[in-house]
Amino acid sequence: MKKLSDAKVGDYVKVIQNDAQDSLKERFLALGLTNGANIEVLRNGPKNNLTVFRIRGAMIALRKEESKYIEII
Repeated sequence: MKKLSDAKVGDYVKVIQNDAQDSLKERFLALGLTNGANIEVLRNGPKNNLTVFRIRGAMIALRKEESKYIEII
C-alpha cells in the first residue's frame, strides 16, 4: 500500500487507513486524519524530513516517521 510519506508535492490523496498506535493515533484523529479524508501535499520542509499538508482546510506539518503510518490512495 502507498503511504502518506510517499506522496509528492502537488498530489491530492485520500486516507484509507491509520496504522498508528496509542497517542499518535489519537493525535492523527484530532488533526482530521480519518478514513476518507482528502489531503493536499503542499511543500517539503528542510532536509525533506518535514512535509506540509492541507487537511480539512488546515495546514499540518508531519515528519516522515509520522506520515508513514497513514495509508493512502
